[in-house]
Formats: sequence, C-alpha cells, structure tokens
Amino acid sequence: MSIFLLIIVGFLAAFSLTGYMRQYALKKNIIDNPNERSSHTMPTPRGGGVAVVISYLLSLAGLIYLGYLTPSIGIIVIVAGFIIALLGFLDDHGHINALVRLAIHFMVAIGVVVALGGFTEVTIFNGLQLGFVANIIAVLFLVWLLNLYNFMDGINGIASIEAITSVLSMALIYWVLNSTLNSQVLSLMAATVFGFMLWNFPKAKIFMGDACSGFLGLVLGIWALYALKQDIGFFCAWIICLGVFIVDATFTLIRRVLNGHKMYDAHRSHAYQYASRKYQSHTKATLGVLTINLLWLLPMAYLAATKVIMPELVIAIAYFPLIVLAIYFKAGKTENEQ
Repeated sequence: MSIFLLIIVGFLAAFSLTGYMRQYALKKNIIDNPNERSSHTMPTPRGGGVAVVISYLLSLAGLIYLGYLTPSIGIIVIVAGFIIALLGFLDDHGHINALVRLAIHFMVAIGVVVALGGFTEVTIFNGLQLGFVANIIAVLFLVWLLNLYNFMDGINGIASIEAITSVLSMALIYWVLNSTLNSQVLSLMAATVFGFMLWNFPKAKIFMGDACSGFLGLVLGIWALYALKQDIGFFCAWIICLGVFIVDATFTLIRRVLNGHKMYDAHRSHAYQYASRKYQSHTKATLGVLTINLLWLLPMAYLAATKVIMPELVIAIAYFPLIVLAIYFKAGKTENEQ
C-alpha cells in the first residue's frame, strides 16, 4: 500500500468513525450541555475525537508494517498516545480526579522521555548544555502541551485547525530542507484530524472530547521532542508552529493564577474565547488562528529551522505579536473584570 493510499484510508476511517461516535454519544447521552462557562449554546454530543485516535494509531501501525516508520518511535507514540486517549475517554464518561489524571500524565511523560533516550546532550543558545535539567524540562513540556491542548479545545474547529496547520507546516519544512525526519506521520495526522473536523467545523455536530485533545497535545509534543534529538532548529520550529495555543494558554493561566484563581477552575477567559464572543462567531476566531499559523508562524518556523539567525531568538520574535493579541483580547481576565 502506498503512503498516499494510506492517507486516504486514514481520512475515510476518521470521517466514518466520527459519524459512528456521534450516534454512540447520542445513544449513551454523552452530551455537552452549555453553561455559563461554555462557548457553545446548544447541547452537543462529545467524544468524536476517538475516531482520530483509532485511525491515527492504526495508520502508524500500518507505517511500521510497511517499513516507512522506525518501530521504536512508532511504538512510543502508539503506547503513550493510547494511554492518554483511554484516560480522556474514561474522563469523558465519568469524572476522574484531577490529581489522578495529572499523576498519570507525568508518568506517561517520564516514560516517553526515558524511551527517547533522554535529552542531556541537547544544547541551546549556541552551546549552553542543560544536562539532566533538560529531561525535567522535556517532561514538563509534554505535560503542559497535553493539558493546554485540552484547555484550548473550546470552540468549533480550533483544535483541529491548530493540529492540521502545525503538522503540515512542519511536514513542508522537513520536505523543503530535505530532512531525514519522517513527514509521512505528520501528513497522516492531518488527514485523520481533517476527517473529524468535517463533523466539527464550521458547525459542530459533535465535539472532540478529552480523549482526543489530550492525545493530540501529547503526540505533537512527542514529535517535537523527536525532532529535538536531531536538531534544535526543528524543535524551535515546532514551538513556533504551536505558538497560538502555547501563548494563549500560558498567558491566560499565569494571569489567572496571579489574580488568585485556582489553576484548574473552569473558565472561558482565553483570548480565542474572547475573540469568538467579540466577533460573535466561532468560525471567524478559528479562521483567524488559521491565518496566523500560515501567514506568520509558518515563515517564522522556517526561519528557525534554517538557523539563519538563532532559533531561540526567532521564537521570541514569533511570539511577540501573539502576546500583544493576548493582551488586546484580555486573556485571563474574568468577564466581570472587563
């Protein structure tokens, strides 16, 4: 089977399975009912992202079988991704204590970093070696990306658009720079997420659910760390491509904690949520993310990957307007503080 055919099969599988998951959610009454913290106004079934998880993991297994993917990294993604997706699936069906979830997140992240061989050899800023601290940072990076992806999955299509544009941007960069890193796994992710997105955007017939949002955050983080093993420039490019989610979630969390809110309190004060209310449209906010990712972050990511200037400096340049947008939309402020 060719890669192109596998991509088509992955897309069709995700699209079909999402339709099945919608019927399953309706039958089992797995419904997101709107409340004062919601960005949606209509009761909507959730858990459709399970289709992405199943389709993508099976596609990765297919790549391994066909010899297009090294078994070691493939197995790491499949095992870690399955655990996080299962945890999210169980949480979608019945609440799991936040501390228990977080503990499992850390165990999975530690397992991934160990399985990847650690990052003590990584240097930043043209020669600064962090040693064992780099492993700690890698674990925290995975746990934060996993959770922030869940936080940012709040309006129609935004989590899908972020994943699709990020992986296709990195696949393009790998291809243009003739990298040995595997762009096929990224194209497969884009295809499976797109299969789900057709049910979720512009009008949501089903939501993604924790099973998939956490899964996407973790897997994107693994591919970023895998790139770090080869080149710091590629890792910085990943951080730039994921910039909208990283900046919005991090800025919002810091401001809320400084204002006395608990870290895990539910809210709707992310910049993208304020944007969707300001323009009275999920679609406009999501397409805004798409525009930023393609017209600003992709060129910046390419600049980081090529190391024309220091990649870490490019991150700061790329993030500056994103921080300005977060301030403009009052990210992290509760609505009664406006």
